[in-house]
Amino acid sequence: MRQMSFFEEKRKAVGCPSYAWPLVPFMVQIPCFFLWMISIRRMSLDGHPGFDCGGALWFQNLTEFSHGYSGFTFPFLMASLHYIIVQVSFKKPLVEETKDIFGLLSTYYKRYLDFLTVPIAFIGFCIPQGSQLYWITNSSLTLVQHFALRNPTILAKLGLLDKNRQKTASEEIGASETPRLQDNSTIAATKENVSPEKNPLDSPEKWQKIPIENMSPVELTTLAVPFLSSNDKESAIPLLKLALDKDPEYLRALVLMGRVLLLKQINDEAVEYFERAISKLSLAGLPTDPEEVDFLILSSQWAGIACERQGKKDEGRVHFERVANMDEPEDPTSKGYYFDALLLLASTLYDAGQKAEAAKYLRLVVAYNPGYKKFLEQCEQHEDLASDLARSRREL
Repeated sequence: MRQMSFFEEKRKAVGCPSYAWPLVPFMVQIPCFFLWMISIRRMSLDGHPGFDCGGALWFQNLTEFSHGYSGFTFPFLMASLHYIIVQVSFKKPLVEETKDIFGLLSTYYKRYLDFLTVPIAFIGFCIPQGSQLYWITNSSLTLVQHFALRNPTILAKLGLLDKNRQKTASEEIGASETPRLQDNSTIAATKENVSPEKNPLDSPEKWQKIPIENMSPVELTTLAVPFLSSNDKESAIPLLKLALDKDPEYLRALVLMGRVLLLKQINDEAVEYFERAISKLSLAGLPTDPEEVDFLILSSQWAGIACERQGKKDEGRVHFERVANMDEPEDPTSKGYYFDALLLLASTLYDAGQKAEAAKYLRLVVAYNPGYKKFLEQCEQHEDLASDLARSRREL
């Protein structure tokens, strides 16, 4: 009993809902849905006044069943909405994130719901058009609700913003390619802009008390960073757009927005944001501040990748060469980004047939990281082969 009391105390302290909360949909939502479905079906079949002419377009008579070519519209729309709702609800890869029995059950439950898409399409042909119309309206509102409850702005207004999302993002952004997009300078700047005594970022409980519209670009960008290390990167976009609406030249937001779009394969828009950042950074010559150097290197690197994905090899090469024309940074992190860009440039030159030029940059990369020596050897072998062929042609 003492352990149960302790558990209850901790559960209430963290705001964990009651055990009965998961039963609410089965006790309220599902019975109401079937009650309305059965009621509308009976009214349709019994010829309730107004049902025979209360529709619109091809479904003027709500008491009739679907028929004709247009009769496929409602059943297929019912099935499609069901399938979309299931995909949105189970958006995160549960099996990868949760290895216990609950994760396995969730996976099989999703497959079961996916399978129901086909029976629902057939059910649509067996119920009156009035019931179909109610089903589609219900599913549409459910889908809107799902999207609304994934929007951080709406969650903040409702006081439902997940506190765990305010924790520092690290692995995906910091460890791989993103620079110090979330560092002490951001938090320090936010402290100056918000309160001289205590920064709300230090207390996740106070985040939901700050209206999104009243946040500064620095705060909005800091709030968006954790989404980049999650499977819900789309939620970072409205926050970053709002930050850029307030300050269109805020570098951190420009680079992050381009990064999100690049991850989502929206390459043309990503290039626009990267080039805006590059233009601002190059306005007064090459930057000297370490953070701005990082931004310039990564903006150029990612802009080049986005251009190459679109088949614009020459434009991508220009972005990579911009980094090659810079001096080697002293900062270890910046130096890593610098040589990553040189490696990409060498790859582009190699693909273009400029093996000697590619080998020149690969030697610099290998001097920094010997792990890339195999690429240099491959490049030099092809270069030697080309030289031998040229020599043999001259002898002939």
